[in-house]
Amino acid sequence: MAWILLAVAGLLEVAWSIGMKYTDGFTRFWPSVFTIAGIAASMLLLAQAARSLPIGTAYGVWVGIGAAGAAVFGMAVLGEPATAARIFFVVLLLVAVVGLKATSGH
Repeated sequence: MAWILLAVAGLLEVAWSIGMKYTDGFTRFWPSVFTIAGIAASMLLLAQAARSLPIGTAYGVWVGIGAAGAAVFGMAVLGEPATAARIFFVVLLLVAVVGLKATSGH
């Protein structure tokens, strides 16, 4: 169950990090409300997952999912550069996330 909570927390991190782009520095009301709610929900789920998972693993996986997801969204939707190097490092992030899970002992 902790891994499911952590995966959802990571997906929420993707959502709120993307949401920050649309808050315009937290000057737009509804995007700001949804982004803040996403931050709170993501961190609460991370905290719940960390009750039974090692914190280094939980935090690393959470950040990895968020960073990779935001980078992919930026390249796919926002027109950010999708160079071979960027794609390589996003894949490397995902390999690290899988590696952390595989070696966590849970």
